[in-house]
Amino acid sequence: MSVPLFPQAVIARKRDGHALTPAEIASFVQGVARGEWADYQATALLMAVYLRGMTPAEIACLTENMMHSGSVADLSGVPGTKVDKHSTGGVGDKVSLILAPLVAACGVPVPMMSGRSLGHTGGTLDKLESIPGFRVGLSLSEYAAGLRKLGVSMIGQTAELAPADRKLYALRDVTATVESIPLICASIMSKKLAEGIDALVLDVKYGRGAFLPEKSRARELASAMVGIGRSMGKPTRALLTSMDQPLGRAVGNATEVVESIEALKGRGPADLMEVTYALGVHMLLLGRATADPADARRRLETAIADGRALQRFRELVAAQGGDASVVDDYSRLPAAALKEPIPAPSSGWVADVDPMAIAQAALQLGAGRVNTAAKIDHSVGFTGIRKVGERVAAGEPLCIVHASSRSSADSVAKSVAGAFRISPGPASPLPLIGELIE
Repeated sequence: MSVPLFPQAVIARKRDGHALTPAEIASFVQGVARGEWADYQATALLMAVYLRGMTPAEIACLTENMMHSGSVADLSGVPGTKVDKHSTGGVGDKVSLILAPLVAACGVPVPMMSGRSLGHTGGTLDKLESIPGFRVGLSLSEYAAGLRKLGVSMIGQTAELAPADRKLYALRDVTATVESIPLICASIMSKKLAEGIDALVLDVKYGRGAFLPEKSRARELASAMVGIGRSMGKPTRALLTSMDQPLGRAVGNATEVVESIEALKGRGPADLMEVTYALGVHMLLLGRATADPADARRRLETAIADGRALQRFRELVAAQGGDASVVDDYSRLPAAALKEPIPAPSSGWVADVDPMAIAQAALQLGAGRVNTAAKIDHSVGFTGIRKVGERVAAGEPLCIVHASSRSSADSVAKSVAGAFRISPGPASPLPLIGELIE
């Protein structure tokens, strides 16, 4: 006769440092998905995992159970090799908004399931929802239909796909358990494997603005996810990229949508485009559009230059209920009541921009969530962020704060100014693209 797997018994086993059995992991995942585990019990186990870790076998078991906590999308009716991309999150990371339509315009279908803000990082879904009318809550049939028609669909988790992860994702965001490698790995891979992909490219970030600042831990996470993808028969590659300053010049939601559209028009910041192209090359390679990395890069650049990528984004917005006129008229996006420059205190070169200081200020303005019930202000954030290595004169803007009120802008002004360090001599940014893990 089997012993019932009460939540407190499973929690105690992990609390005491034991490896959980497949039955215990299944009990946890099923209990969360069905509502049989209370939030406080799920949170207790998340914290125990954060503190005690998991073996590779536990991580694989957790991932598979989360993947099968709901349906697995069948995209066999969509022709081509379907390739998605996922980022572990960074400050100003709006790459998905550019990359998905860009790669689709190059002939590789992109089924992309994204998340909301998590911790100090922004969420792709929140950015997309700053476009009036844009629907991320598509059904699986609508999701597949969009892929067949446009070669791209950008959605949130449906009720059918990985429901256990949807609940755990929200709890991790507000319980300081975001940075756990086992939990990150299982969360990302369960969603990606459930969405019907054939291959996956991962952007695993390290540096001060990443969930895993140490490059060694980012490498550990990347290797674990690549291993899970391979074991499930899905070719997976991971690119390590630096998050030691905000990516691009905008942070927020609507502010990042504008920068993404500008990038699709060929006017994207150099660092943002460097990451976008690097990831896009591997998506085209895994998608079998070409076997030559140089040719893949040329195809991506051409799709930007000839307007195909921008047109695909326009079609994507319209197909998912959004106001496609935002592509040509940014005033149709949410706009902050106040835009206030942060002046440089002295002349010199920008030697450092602390991404965490910018992220925390954006969160304080209302661009992210401090709890699961918090509403996001899509209009607030930052634009014109000066980059490391740029010359700046005293009094020139280091960035522009987009705030809902004068008091809100004033509340972050000091911390934002302190995020920038000005040097009397030239400064160079750290390398942006790290190693590839296959």
